[in-house]
Amino acid sequence: MQLKETQEALRAFGKYVVQQSRTNLTKGRRNVTKGLYDSLKYDVKAMPNSFFMSFSMDKYGEFQDRGVKGVKSGTSLSNFSYKTTSNVIGFEAATGTFAKWAKFRGLQFRDVKGRFMSFKQTGILIAIGKKNKGIKPTMFFTKPFQRAFERLPDELIEAFALDVDNLLDYGINKNKR
Repeated sequence: MQLKETQEALRAFGKYVVQQSRTNLTKGRRNVTKGLYDSLKYDVKAMPNSFFMSFSMDKYGEFQDRGVKGVKSGTSLSNFSYKTTSNVIGFEAATGTFAKWAKFRGLQFRDVKGRFMSFKQTGILIAIGKKNKGIKPTMFFTKPFQRAFERLPDELIEAFALDVDNLLDYGINKNKR
């Protein structure tokens, strides 16, 4: 039994969640390199007796969505937190992640004499700030998912009813021949 209407309702659900999540990233100015934006995907697979649906994104997307609790302060909706022993400064010095972000945004701090610091120094200061204060939750994925999920059961019931009607029509027409 193929449930085309049900499968289409799940595809519409996935498409809506991904599209709204991408919109939230862009409007929230969190779409600097488009890495997370491009990594947002959904997958719907139909098996003979069931459906499988999954969403995927880069790992740091979960940190952006739920936030990370800082060492000194911060709010988080997840169990993610920076530990006092975590080596964020060493990580930044090795990878330059925040330095790249600062360079892309054109952000440079000044030293005590008023001179611009290098992007590497700026990146290290940002890393220290993130470790201390954490990352605020953006809910860029959670909110669209919850909104779509609230209306999903009604749409699924309607789609499943259409599939059953089509199946019955097919069975009745086949028996008439």
